[in-house]
Amino acid sequence: MPVHYVSADAVRDAEHAAGDLLVNGTLMARASAGAAHAVSVHLSRTGGCYGRRVGLVIGAGDNGGDALYAGAILARRGVSCSAVLLAPDKAHAGGLAAFRRSGGRVVAELPSDLDVVIDGVVGIGGHGPLRPNAAAVFGALVPSDAGGPTVVAVDLPSGVDADTGEVHEPSVHADITVTFGVRRHAHLLAAPRCGRVELIDIGIATPEVDPSLLALTDTEVASLWPLPGPDDDKYTQGVVGVIAGSAKYPGAAILASGAAVAATSGMTRYVGTAAADVVGQWPEVVAAPSIEDAGRVQAWVVGPGMGVDDDALHRLRQILATDLPVLVDADGLTLLARHPDLATDRGAPTLLTPHAGEFARLAGAEVGADRLAAVRELATQWGVTVLLKGRITLIADPDGGVLGNDAGSSWAATAGAGDVLSGIAGALLAAGLTPQLAGAAAARVHAQAAELASRGAPIGASNLLAAVRPTIRELLS
Repeated sequence: MPVHYVSADAVRDAEHAAGDLLVNGTLMARASAGAAHAVSVHLSRTGGCYGRRVGLVIGAGDNGGDALYAGAILARRGVSCSAVLLAPDKAHAGGLAAFRRSGGRVVAELPSDLDVVIDGVVGIGGHGPLRPNAAAVFGALVPSDAGGPTVVAVDLPSGVDADTGEVHEPSVHADITVTFGVRRHAHLLAAPRCGRVELIDIGIATPEVDPSLLALTDTEVASLWPLPGPDDDKYTQGVVGVIAGSAKYPGAAILASGAAVAATSGMTRYVGTAAADVVGQWPEVVAAPSIEDAGRVQAWVVGPGMGVDDDALHRLRQILATDLPVLVDADGLTLLARHPDLATDRGAPTLLTPHAGEFARLAGAEVGADRLAAVRELATQWGVTVLLKGRITLIADPDGGVLGNDAGSSWAATAGAGDVLSGIAGALLAAGLTPQLAGAAAARVHAQAAELASRGAPIGASNLLAAVRPTIRELLS
């Protein structure tokens, strides 16, 4: 099953659907127990619970209540717990009473030498940045990677919008986020701020929302990957055509063609003036001087490094006039921004793969803080699948459904990496995957290949490409 992310309203609906479990406090008790357990496990891994020091930053409402009840549980386990109440008159009464009964202390400021700080300021109902008193508390903390306390957020890091993932400043930067029942949009969209997300089952049903925000697991990506069967040949496995680069600038052609070769066992054809360089690097690629001479192709990749002159526009028109799946990237997107009818009038599967700047040219506006809404809107308006690149890649289909992928790092943010992604996704299109699944599976492998190639050091696109096949092998093992 894919990982499911839902809106704040969907979470509220699911909690209210739980009926008595919400009214009688059972959901809060389960949530606080889960949060306490997550903190206890972390402390146990780093020296045990007894005598350790935990600070709580408490706002008004139920999020603060969850944190206070969690603090009460930790205090009963021998943890020294101190809480700063940002709004003393609005603190959750039951949680505060339980915290005090268990030996927790209310303080004016957090002690030094804390092992963990729990963020219980605001939950999914929060909007905007931290208020000054909360910002002062978190601003005084030494970051965990510099020897400071581990920050554990309850539900969401405060200052992060639950639905859009917008990270306001100032906001909390969590090392661990403990959430309940189902993941929120922000757990994917703002993954770098959430740290490791731990999901606690509190007995609410997973909301069914449409359109959905989902993320494929490694197991699902592996199940989608095209592998040769006993009766397959190079044609039945998918033939991808690549139009990229030039004799003067062959790099994009080499990278995109090489990625297509690495991704599947079918055939890669190349059309363009960089043929000698491409075949010199990848002798299995079949090169042709023109589209008419290319032969049988089942999907096209067009755009990386091909230029934006009249000849490039003519080739883009030719490809988009076919009834084949087409991936458009880079220079092809610049041309599409000037001639959107070439894509919007298509009936065949179309995948656009813009970065933020290219997206702005296509949409006529910046992506903005709500990347999820922006990518959905462009996909729906143009009637195509749109893959918006970034640390968090979003792939929206024309019906509004979105698949997301958290790369886990930004090692792939290097020149030419997009050409590699195009080649992988194009090969998957040729093998028969839908544009959305091709884009999501390619993004997953692309991110993991960057991580494998890097191992903590900067990489170039050639390093990333070299790691594509080992990444696929590991995924399938």
